[in-house]
Amino acid sequence: MQTTRRKLLAALGGLAGLPLARAARASATAWPAQPLRLILPYAAGGPTDVLARAVAQHVARQLGQPVIVENKTGASGNIAGETVARARPDGYTLLYHSSGLAISPALYRQLPYDPLRDFAPVGLTASIPLVLMTANSLPPTDTRQFIDYLKAHPDALSYGTGGVGNITHLSVALFLHATGTRAVGIPFKGTNPAMVAMLGGQVQFMVDAISSALPYIRDGRVRALAVTGAERSPALPQVPTLREAGLKDLTMSTWQGVLAPAATPQPVVERLSQALADAVRDPAIAGPFTAQGVDLRSSSPAEFQAYLGQEVRRWGDAVRMAGIQPE
Repeated sequence: MQTTRRKLLAALGGLAGLPLARAARASATAWPAQPLRLILPYAAGGPTDVLARAVAQHVARQLGQPVIVENKTGASGNIAGETVARARPDGYTLLYHSSGLAISPALYRQLPYDPLRDFAPVGLTASIPLVLMTANSLPPTDTRQFIDYLKAHPDALSYGTGGVGNITHLSVALFLHATGTRAVGIPFKGTNPAMVAMLGGQVQFMVDAISSALPYIRDGRVRALAVTGAERSPALPQVPTLREAGLKDLTMSTWQGVLAPAATPQPVVERLSQALADAVRDPAIAGPFTAQGVDLRSSSPAEFQAYLGQEVRRWGDAVRMAGIQPE
């Protein structure tokens, strides 16, 4: 009798859960039923914002709902990240972020979110290789000559960065470590002031995203020595890769992608991911950005999750190698 009663209660308990499961499936099926918010930790009008808005417009057409882009700057992207990490996991609040998301855990002791635990990666949208540049006044004209020059003049050259812990800082730190050379880093509030400093002779070299550096390279104001991607960039086909200079294990790119709050229903994540993939394959979007050195690419949620984990480990190691103390 007791056994029969327990079985009956267990069966009733299972039935009680069915409405909730069906409601969750119905909610995912009905999604989206209202506008979406895409939160960016970057200022309006910048290169990341421009691509995010182009992608958002395409995704809005795919989903049949507006995608409202909101710029939440400040705290090195942590305000935007925390906003989405704490949002309801219903697919209506999304984060558009970049490599900084993977760097932050090594820079801040009390980060208000965990990039690997508190988000459901939706998909990548872009990979942007960096480019190593020098002032035209420096004698070296290729990467091997530049490495030899650095070895012959330790700590004699200075390089500009977009700030301490910025990917432009960490990329140079990795380059110096890989080549056994030394130089003095000068942080600026962004890479534009760093470029101005190089043009003015205050620093002698720097690394920046191809998309940002392209105008200065094309008009001959700086010398491009190498791109940091695995292959040459279509935007700078004449510039070799670091691999071609013998640095086979040194490839670096900044990236952009979309994430949802953790626990967002998987059908919603998958539908979002497909809409993103359609957006970056659209020639109307891909063409202009590819010409500017932005490699539009998509990924599955699982691929983005694995890649994000690799990036967190890689840039965490770079922060420690550079001797940066977390705040």
